[in-house]
Amino acid sequence: MTRRSESCGLLQAKDPEPMQPLALSHMCIVSSVGFGQDATLAALKSGSSGLLPCHFETVTLPTWTGEIEALDNVRLPAEYAAFECRNNRLAEIALAQDGFADKVRAAIERYGAARIGLFVGTSTSGILQTEQAFRARDPEGGNLAAGFQYQQTHNTGSLAAFLSARLGIMGPAFVVSCACASSAKAFGNAARMIAAGICDAAIVGGADSLCLTTLYGFHSLNLNAPGPCRPFDLNRDGISIGEAAGFVLLEPKRSRDGDGGVHLLGVGESNDAHHMSSPHPEGVGARLAMERALGSAGLRPGDIDYINLHGTATRVGDIAEDTAVFNLFGDDPARGSTKGHTGHTLGAAGVVEAIISALAIRDNLLPGSPHTETIDPAFRGRYQITSDRAQVDRVLSNSFGFGGSNCSLVLGRPH
Repeated sequence: MTRRSESCGLLQAKDPEPMQPLALSHMCIVSSVGFGQDATLAALKSGSSGLLPCHFETVTLPTWTGEIEALDNVRLPAEYAAFECRNNRLAEIALAQDGFADKVRAAIERYGAARIGLFVGTSTSGILQTEQAFRARDPEGGNLAAGFQYQQTHNTGSLAAFLSARLGIMGPAFVVSCACASSAKAFGNAARMIAAGICDAAIVGGADSLCLTTLYGFHSLNLNAPGPCRPFDLNRDGISIGEAAGFVLLEPKRSRDGDGGVHLLGVGESNDAHHMSSPHPEGVGARLAMERALGSAGLRPGDIDYINLHGTATRVGDIAEDTAVFNLFGDDPARGSTKGHTGHTLGAAGVVEAIISALAIRDNLLPGSPHTETIDPAFRGRYQITSDRAQVDRVLSNSFGFGGSNCSLVLGRPH
């Protein structure tokens, strides 16, 4: 059965049935603003940013990045040496935060290793490892070094394979790679797999690390900002690419609070297929994803206390999202983008900002927007420049990727 969406003029499935809330029992995060939940929350409160002028690898571009310099000094344990690459090292650091690996071991004891799924997102995976291998190839025959491991590094499946081995997970595992919506969509996959009875709990998240391909690729599209990104600013001029990783243990609603009693309440996905790299100018797919997320959560627009915008600071992206959000929500609630803190972490953005949303709920915080100074007067709604305290029970978090791949999550305290 289908109906025509009044807002989008598109044929879509009937309104989704409300999903069963899933507890974000435990979380871990690492980004350029710090390691762990406490450091991330402190940055949100203080308005500090992890963005600095780019000095990554051999890059000579006039742009800023959210680089995690400590990654250069990390190596995976010897038994996982085949997975050695920047992206998996980033995941390794994240697992060490907030006692997350220990919490997963406890979950394995509760459910069994085969009953825990693993659904993660990435876009870059271990591309840097291949870039370095090409640079070091044999000057005569052009052959790559004998030790180069494509399947365990560059391949997008590497992240799931490494995490499954590292955590001892034996349930279904796969990687979602659909640009900037990747790790948000992983939440949807996890929710469906748990609802179908294929697994009892899931590790959800993602990791994306800096590499030359993305930095020079976004530069070729004239999307890299020459300074720190300024989402929704009158003078915004592009993105700042960051790297980050985050993981969440998702379980059916529990009597214990876990990480502040925050649950995944709804997931909405769409694809407007408007253009390979530009969003629909009226935010058609974005609005559809938000509507579906609200329907999945059994909520109305007025039930949301804060909107975590995708907010990349591009000229066309921000205006399209503002249009979609205003047409659905109007002036309220408060909204903002946290990419001035972390940079745009691409395939990890969905989980990083889901965790930030969970921290905002747990601490009753409206996160601000570092580097944003003057809101573009064309925008409508209550954009949050500085952090503020308020009652925050439910957050809608947006992640929109190339090709019109859209995902919205609703997180909050259960009804």
